[in-house]
Amino acid sequence: MRALGQALPALSRRRALALTGGALLAALPFSVSATLPANKRAVPSHGFNLPGWFEREGGTAPAPAVLEKLRQTGFETIRLPVNGDLVADGNRAALRAIQRGVAELVGLGFAVLVDMHPSGDLRAAFERDPTAAARQVVQAWTALRVVIADLPEDSVYPELLNEPPMERSDWLALRDELAGTVRAKCPLHTLVWGPARFQGIWEIGDTPPLADDRQIAAIHYYAPMAFTHQCETWDRSPLARLANLPFPATKDSPPVRALVSKLQAAGDEEAASLLEQELSSPWTEARIASDFAGLGRWSAAQHCPVMLNEFGVLNFCVDADSRARWVRAVRRVAEANQIGWAHWELDQGFGFIASRQSAEGFDRSMIAALLGGDGED
Repeated sequence: MRALGQALPALSRRRALALTGGALLAALPFSVSATLPANKRAVPSHGFNLPGWFEREGGTAPAPAVLEKLRQTGFETIRLPVNGDLVADGNRAALRAIQRGVAELVGLGFAVLVDMHPSGDLRAAFERDPTAAARQVVQAWTALRVVIADLPEDSVYPELLNEPPMERSDWLALRDELAGTVRAKCPLHTLVWGPARFQGIWEIGDTPPLADDRQIAAIHYYAPMAFTHQCETWDRSPLARLANLPFPATKDSPPVRALVSKLQAAGDEEAASLLEQELSSPWTEARIASDFAGLGRWSAAQHCPVMLNEFGVLNFCVDADSRARWVRAVRRVAEANQIGWAHWELDQGFGFIASRQSAEGFDRSMIAALLGGDGED
């Protein structure tokens, strides 16, 4: 699940849509740009998410040529979602495949966030029996920590649980247990965690950090949802009925006024009200900066580095320029607040390349928005 906009707490979405590690990898050259001052721990940045590889049996690995081109282009970090269903029972074949995949990415010079990402049976278990699901996550990390232990601690970051689908107090207890479980085998790896329930930027304020010297707090940002998720297709949300909205925008922007009138004429007050609510303040880079200023203050007060490890715009019906402007604005604001980042995602509805199997079809405007270029940075 990705994060929700603060103004829409009731809305959610499901996911749109050879090296061996160990001593060999530890000797390989590796560099990740530090986005924090020199006196703070470096945080992985300039990254993207790579779902669809280890979230199910028979997932699709990227072609080596694609990974090499992405690294040469300037990407430095990959967040790799792993479904706990695949490893909770100690499946050796799955664990070996994950180790080989992460080792390959590290060998190419990427930092890798190994993200415990509930989907399938595990996601359903959290809805049905959160206590049993929590036990399953502990079992999954008990198996996966052995893989992490054999990979270099300066390159591989275990992320304890994506968008913890639990009440805050329950999650904090489980977070501490998971941290202890991973730490037992991985004393030097930096742990990544986010706040419950949606890992939203607004949920971090009252969440304490781990009692651990090696940690990164990670949040997700998709505000405003009416812009980033317009034309979504996977549920009955009114977001599915919003289209062709620009960024930046105000309630008086002609495309906005035209869409509100169209929705009202069709009797779709739900979607019209959602759009008006989302535009209670203008969609601008200044609004984004205001959100991230609070995150920066939390990081400084808690002495805890922060990473933005999901943000993006669905490409179903948005114009390319608006999409790139929003992505550039979020990336700039994150960097201004010394926050590392990883875009959601590579080659699906939020992606910036056509296929993980082809080194052609890279979206130049999106890559410029993410990495800088075209004279706009």
